[in-house]
Amino acid sequence: MTDDDERLLTELLEGKHRALARVISKIENHSPGYRDLVSQLHAHTGDADVIGITGSPGAGKSTLVDKLAKTYRDRGHTVGVIAIDPSSPFTGGAVLGDRIRMASNVGDMDVFFRSMSARGSLGGLSTATTDAVRALDAFGKDKIIIETVGAGQNEIDIVKTADTVAVLVPPGSGDDIQMLKAGILEIADVFVVNKADKDGADMTVTELREMIMVASDAPDTGHHGPDAMADYDLDLDGTGEDDWTPPIVETVATDAAGVDDLLETFDDHVSWLAETGELQNSARKRYAEEIRTLLREDTAELLADELEARGGLEAYVDAVVAKESDPYTIADEVLEPFETCLGELRAEGRATVGNDGQPN
Repeated sequence: MTDDDERLLTELLEGKHRALARVISKIENHSPGYRDLVSQLHAHTGDADVIGITGSPGAGKSTLVDKLAKTYRDRGHTVGVIAIDPSSPFTGGAVLGDRIRMASNVGDMDVFFRSMSARGSLGGLSTATTDAVRALDAFGKDKIIIETVGAGQNEIDIVKTADTVAVLVPPGSGDDIQMLKAGILEIADVFVVNKADKDGADMTVTELREMIMVASDAPDTGHHGPDAMADYDLDLDGTGEDDWTPPIVETVATDAAGVDDLLETFDDHVSWLAETGELQNSARKRYAEEIRTLLREDTAELLADELEARGGLEAYVDAVVAKESDPYTIADEVLEPFETCLGELRAEGRATVGNDGQPN
């Protein structure tokens, strides 16, 4: 790392918010040296609870996050908030980045708020968001809250970063319940019926309970998806010590009603994760997915550079259109030097990983 980045890292670990903001900016902008910074941060992570807040637009996510942060501060916890905004098609920046949020926490230096661009990531979460969470964790924030774009089923990506996922459902939202049935159920650790003082709240709670009961009979649902079902099943009777049934919590975020109950539920879920070993299992799954994502992104960048060096993609497209070649042949041709190089490295015994996790 450069001397400037070394100082930045030291200041972040010393708890200086200006350094934290600069590091996250470097991460979001993919500035030179940001990967080395993130690599150095990793050893200092693992102490924060990461909570994902997701749900349909208009469910009251921003207001609830504001009240969650305020209540955490009242309990003596430090808080980091990352709000994922839609990406501008022109700049890649956060369209809503200047919106006024966190009104209850203005001036509180122990609440760090950052609005970040989704940059087209399917679930509204980008690699930069994962790295920003790592920076907040290394900084020493006790609680990290991620608020996602209300983008429907694609919000399943939030699971890759959060320990606990709360899905907000506004009252009388029959369409939202149908959306949940279509695929969001498995990511919810907690369902929150916000705006519970509105008409239709009781009906929404009833529909959610029925949905959870139906899901208990499905072979491919469970804690954060089908992979977890090998070890944990939904237990609506509450008789299984290793089971977690998503509770339904009613809140009115505008006046913080139900927020204390919601935080207690978050704490219960974290305790369950630790007691059952699912916390470690989930971390391993997240790291595996992060490695896959980085490999995909880095490989795509290498291939883009190779295509550019060969004169760009258009010439290949012209060949396919003219029936002089086909997409498979072109892909094989572009990949051939990479495959040859990897084959030579394996032959030399250099493309393997040792017990220390480093390439031999």
